[in-house]
Amino acid sequence: MEPASPRQSDILRMAWELGRVGVDDLAGHFEVTPQTIRKDLNDLCDGGPLQRVHGGAIYPSGASNYAYEARRRLAADGKRRIGERTARLIPDNSSIMLNIGTTTEQVAIALGRHDGIMVVTNNINVANILRGSPTAEVIIAGGLVRPSDGGIVGEATVDFIRQFKVDYAVIGASAIDEEGTVLDYDLREVRVAQEIMRHARHTILVSDRMKFERNAPVRIAHLSEIDVFVTDAEPPEPVMNICRQNDVVVEIAEDEATVERDAERVA
Repeated sequence: MEPASPRQSDILRMAWELGRVGVDDLAGHFEVTPQTIRKDLNDLCDGGPLQRVHGGAIYPSGASNYAYEARRRLAADGKRRIGERTARLIPDNSSIMLNIGTTTEQVAIALGRHDGIMVVTNNINVANILRGSPTAEVIIAGGLVRPSDGGIVGEATVDFIRQFKVDYAVIGASAIDEEGTVLDYDLREVRVAQEIMRHARHTILVSDRMKFERNAPVRIAHLSEIDVFVTDAEPPEPVMNICRQNDVVVEIAEDEATVERDAERVA
């Protein structure tokens, strides 16, 4: 089964990273009742990757790719639209760094139609998407490969990124809070993302609307450090205010039905 909510997707990721999650800890983390968490765990264990144990659930071996595949399917249309919109912001003959994430993979798919681009990435999936393009030069970082999602992390990856200075960094994230903090779960992944930002002339953050409903423990950056924010729905007003105050360009990749309705109202 697929996660029914962003919370369930986050529980899957936490279980993968920690090996075991407890009902009480999850209830406190998400600020919901233990009964709500028990229902989430029951849903995720019913034909899914988690296995119920006393007081919580565990992530058994052999299920490591499930959480990533579930995240790829979650908000899939929004991520596709974000990928298309982001690619339109990047001209041909540019150099780009893409980090780990299902949304950055959609950017890579859209970039496959560009001419003369150089792409540096720590994401095996991005490299596989673009390696067949006759007009793209693809450079993949070295380091530790995470079996769950094909992400490459660690000190060797950070050192590799330091060799470059590219035109655009395209960064994904797991959560964005109302104070404008861009967040993720894995400290090793965050360190690579921060290094990518330092070695790019322009930074584009790509994130679907569900990231406004989530929480994560590790800080990547603040929205004030971003040049362009591409999302699939208008952010909450506190986030929009931060973007306005810091001259962050917000690009909303709306679905075609919304665009048509707006055009009809204007007409």
